[in-house]
Amino acid sequence: AISACAKGKARQQALELFQRMQVERVERNTITCNAAISACEKDGQWQQALELFERTEAQRVRRDPITYNAAITACEKSGQWLQALDLFEKMWAERMGRNIITYSAAI
Repeated sequence: AISACAKGKARQQALELFQRMQVERVERNTITCNAAISACEKDGQWQQALELFERTEAQRVRRDPITYNAAITACEKSGQWLQALDLFEKMWAERMGRNIITYSAAI
């Protein structure tokens, strides 16, 4: 449901669903976190995307290249290139595989 909302025009609803998961004690995973970060990216909310990205670690949710790409793209689309490059470097430090999407967003 979060992904469907994020892809449509219901991005705020996607974030509300993501928040409701915590209230209802539903475990978040990589897929739900990626969808929420992507919803932020599509809505131009780069700061919230970074906040969600940082929370993944605290919640012990495994980050994957999609997690990084969504956060990097959120920064890139909002002109926050320093944050995008910081995430790009963090990917390298965590030995996370980068792909064409990662490089395109970082450029």
